Amino acid sequence: MDLRAEFRRWKAQRLSKADLSRKGSVDEDVVDLVRLLNAREQFFTTSSCAGRILLLDGGINGFEVQKQNCCWLLVTHKPCVKEDVMAALKKASGDAVLKFEPLVLHVQCRQLQDAQLLHAVAVDSGFRNSGITVGKKGKTILAVRSTHGLEVPLSHKGKLMVTEEYIDFLLNTANQKLEENKKRIERFYSCLQHALARETMTESHPKIREKDSPACSKKARNTAKAQDTHVPEESEKEIENDGDDDLGISVTLFPEDY
Repeated sequence: MDLRAEFRRWKAQRLSKADLSRKGSVDEDVVDLVRLLNAREQFFTTSSCAGRILLLDGGINGFEVQKQNCCWLLVTHKPCVKEDVMAALKKASGDAVLKFEPLVLHVQCRQLQDAQLLHAVAVDSGFRNSGITVGKKGKTILAVRSTHGLEVPLSHKGKLMVTEEYIDFLLNTANQKLEENKKRIERFYSCLQHALARETMTESHPKIREKDSPACSKKARNTAKAQDTHVPEESEKEIENDGDDDLGISVTLFPEDY
């Protein structure tokens, strides 16, 4: 079967399915990005989470919470206050852990070069833990991720192990990370618009070639900054300083039955 036709079939099947997430809908902060991707014929999203603050009660294995075997005491995609966490902690009977999880977005791409374009945009926008997986049956998936998460145990067997002052400090940190995450999403959206516009122009005019290889040029970044969609100055410098790193694509193979 023609790969393009097969991709269209996969996309139609995925987008027609009901949202089976806990929330049952796309998170507000990532709606525009998801719509932009799904409107393009070469992409469709398979899962997304805009970023959230969680309080989980369950067993801990090497400080890693197994979310399928624990109780969700609190979950929010907005800034969180100490009073909400303290109230939720009263329900904890095991080992409660406070977490911040940044954006996670999975996008199936029609071909590898489409995934490479999206990967470059994601990395340039601050999501430097992103990677591409190629399946044996031709499925190419880009996972957009970053590493600025947070995971801190607060109680053991229902007993609070830290002070309220420390919880307040943790929440300030988590809320700052949530705000940083939102700005990176906005930057990703802005850079993706520029990259797709350039791609369309290049396809319409084959003789046109971009002088700047990065998916989001400094001009685009300055435009985003003018719209207050930039990441904090410290993070922006960190991203630019990392430009010499090897941003090679991580490729693995799915099982035969994927």
